[in-house]
Formats: sequence, structure tokens, C-alpha cells
Amino acid sequence: MYKVNPDLREFLQQHGRQKKYLVDYADLRRFTYSTALKDKHGNDTMWETVSYDSRDWDYLREVLVETYAALRTEGDLTFVPQLDLARIDFCPFGNSQPFRIRIVNKFNDNYDHYYVKQADASRIYGLELEHMLSPNRITFLTSGNTLIEEHIPGIPGDVFIKQYMDDPNFNKIRFAKEFVKFNERCFVRLLGDMRSYNFVVNITPDIEDYQYRIRAIDFDQQSYEGRKNLYLCQFLKENYPLVELTLNNLNKDSIEQYQAEERTLMSFRLATSRYRLKHLLDIMHKDEIAPPEKLAQLRQELAEYYHAPHFLKCGSMGDVVKMHMKQTLRKSMKLLPRVRARYDD
Repeated sequence: MYKVNPDLREFLQQHGRQKKYLVDYADLRRFTYSTALKDKHGNDTMWETVSYDSRDWDYLREVLVETYAALRTEGDLTFVPQLDLARIDFCPFGNSQPFRIRIVNKFNDNYDHYYVKQADASRIYGLELEHMLSPNRITFLTSGNTLIEEHIPGIPGDVFIKQYMDDPNFNKIRFAKEFVKFNERCFVRLLGDMRSYNFVVNITPDIEDYQYRIRAIDFDQQSYEGRKNLYLCQFLKENYPLVELTLNNLNKDSIEQYQAEERTLMSFRLATSRYRLKHLLDIMHKDEIAPPEKLAQLRQELAEYYHAPHFLKCGSMGDVVKMHMKQTLRKSMKLLPRVRARYDD
């Protein structure tokens, strides 16, 4: 866990990510007991449903509904009377040890989730880079040492591998294309540890078939690892079925085409968020979000991979991320002035 430094907190305040008077992570740790949460098949989910004494529950019931309003409606409390706290789950594994909050609509029993975690600078950098450089927008808030994250819906990657890849309607080629693009997105911005249980798959019906979108849901390993291959999903053993699927359905030229497409799209996103991204990278440049030995290993491996000794001059993981984006997006960025009107509007 890395603390949020004053410069990063000022960045969050400037961009509407910092709020006061939201729930505090420490308040949620005062539960009295927990019970294992099972899925509909009776299997352990690694989550525990937690209980509180009546006084703490009444307080949390109010503040968690108001926190949900801050996350979803910028603090508009008009609809709070029809919302209620249904359940709180706790996951004791992982760095952030998150609480998952279920908010239910009293009128129709429809529910939504969000997460309360310990604020970790590495994770916040990952969320911001995802917001700026991926096809997805991320909603999250910070309050003191607490991080509030929206729930990212989708089919967990490990579940998708087990239950959906043999479906007769599964379009292997389209999914392989998306896996190549997701692999590229993670590598360019150095988001590590994207094992199958750290991303979800969205399936959208399209003309005569389906489209797929892979979304990261865990950002703890943003530019933290020292090994280059840990930033490439294709080298993680949990993803081998997806790698095999891709190699069986795409040739080398197709893979390179989809990589180029994603880098071009990332360049457009970078262009539209260039000032915000520069501000964030300037803060990362001065921040310590990985052990020195991991920084040394990563810059050495990237220098050897690209035959580019300038990586060895990087003094922080923020420098490595900035250098790596320049290295991977340089060709696409050179093309942007030719189509400037696409992003100047």
C-alpha cells in the first residue's frame, strides 16, 4: 500500500475525485462477525457477509446510502429516501481488502454495488490511466484514506473461460481480436497482473453476431512489477486458453493490425486528455509506487527489449510509464496532426 501524497490529493481535488464526509474505511472494519458467502451453486466466493451491532448498522445505513448518492448523482440526495442498504460483504484477500456495498431500491428491489477500499496511490494511478487511455470511463471518489469505486459489471474472465468458450454462439475471431487489443492496452500503460480473475468480459449483441469488450477490474499492480512479461496478459498461465484461442484464429498480420488499431485509438485518447495526463505523470514522476529493485529490473528489461538504453535513465516508475508510452505510441502520435480535426472539436 502506498500513501496518497499531497500532490496527488490536489490532483484528485482539481478533477472532482476528492469528496468530504463520505464513509470511512475504518468504520466498516468494526463488524462483529462474518459468514462465508456462497454462490448459487454453493461454492465459496472468497467473500464474507459481515454484521454489525445495531448502532453501527444504523449509522452505516445512512452514510453508505449518501456515499452511493455522491458516487452516482454527485451528491443529489433527492432519491435517497427510496434507497436502502441491503448487505455488506468483505474480502480479506488482496492489498485493498475491499468491502462490497449492496444498495437496493425499496420500490422495485433492483440493486447496485460499489466498493469501499483503503486508498492506495498505485491503484489510484491505475484508475486514472484507465479513465484516460481505455475505451471505458471510471467513476471513483476518495475521502481521506478511503477509496470509493463503482462496480464494473461483466462476466469474470475465469468464469468466461469455463462456461462461455464452448457456447455455439461464441465468436472466436471477434473475441481473439479483443484479447489482442486488451493485451496491448495493458502493456502500453504498464498495468500488470491481468490474470483472468482480474478482468471481466462484456458481451454486446451486434448485427448478426456479438461484440466483446474486456475490462480490467483490479488496478493494484499499476506499474509495480519488475518483470516485463507480467504486463503482458499473454504470458500469464491463467490466460493460456485465451492465448491458444487467439493463435488458432488469428495470423501474425492480423495480430499486428489489431495492435496498431489499439495504439492509434490510445493516441487519440491521449490527445484529448493530454493536459490531465501530463499533470498525472508529473506527479507519478516524483512518487514512489514500487520497490527500487523492481524499478531497476523493469527499466533494464525494457531497455533490452526495445534496444533503447534511454530507459535506464528513468528514476521512478512514473518515468518508466511516460517513456514506455512514448516508445509504443510514437508512430501513431506522428499521424495525429493529419487528422487534427477529429480531436480538436
